[in-house]
Amino acid sequence: MEAITRDFFLFLSKNHLLNNIAKKRGGSFAAGKIIGGTDFKSSIKFIRQLNDSGLSVTVDHLGEFVDSEAVTRERTAECIETIEMISREKLDSQVSLKMTSLGLDIDRKLVIENMTKILDTAERHGVMVTIDMEDEVRCQATLDIFKEFKAKYSCISTVLQAYLYRTERDLSDLADYQPFLRLVKGAYKESPEVAFPEKKDVDENYKKLIEQSLLNGNYTAIASHDDQIIEYTKMLAKKHHIPNSQFEFQMLYGMRSKTQLDLVKQGYKMRVYVPYGLDWYGYFMRRLAERPSNIAFAFKGMVKS
Repeated sequence: MEAITRDFFLFLSKNHLLNNIAKKRGGSFAAGKIIGGTDFKSSIKFIRQLNDSGLSVTVDHLGEFVDSEAVTRERTAECIETIEMISREKLDSQVSLKMTSLGLDIDRKLVIENMTKILDTAERHGVMVTIDMEDEVRCQATLDIFKEFKAKYSCISTVLQAYLYRTERDLSDLADYQPFLRLVKGAYKESPEVAFPEKKDVDENYKKLIEQSLLNGNYTAIASHDDQIIEYTKMLAKKHHIPNSQFEFQMLYGMRSKTQLDLVKQGYKMRVYVPYGLDWYGYFMRRLAERPSNIAFAFKGMVKS
């Protein structure tokens, strides 16, 4: 049943008609509930509310698989402006972005040029930029770009996905870079040839990766709504005397808000992933596909006042 639910929401995420309807009519409905707003400026008030509650933030301008060089430059300029506004407004926020939004599918030189401009700005303002991981086909290219920039910049991190067989090897390969890593289960539909098809195997691999990353001394973000994963991380930290300053929990905006605040009260760093932009529909459907219980969390978020 879980596989059917996952496939259903992944199918909906690719429906162009529904996506266009959501762009035209749904932005104001989703703003302040599952996205910050239709642009970064309109998201600031929601970020401030989170910061005032003790929650850190990472923001993401929704949209990927860009096939126009002009659009990649627009995305680059927008990201630079966002970083400057984060600094100017003194927000406790980082930035997340996807390489395909900067031209990964067009030209590698274009990505490097765009990312260099962004990281130059990020270093100047001390704002961390996380390279989000996309599907398996783009995984190696993304990691190669991360390594290239990590050798030059400090304000850069990336993401590893527990459902891929390769990830344990990737984590070991990154050890010398002393990376800031976000660990996730993974949200794309992948072949059993490259990814664990069963949830229980993904969960076990996720736990293994969390332990490996923390014991390597990496600053690690555990991005999960799963209580078992959260409790496992707490247990692991206690067992190995890992300080709370070496890791953080991350969750999606509008989902499990009480749990987020509870973690802050318990002394853990909690970062909320706040997407913004018109392309929110596909993002939302993939989040529902990740885990059936997200459907209930999302419904509560969408109907809140």
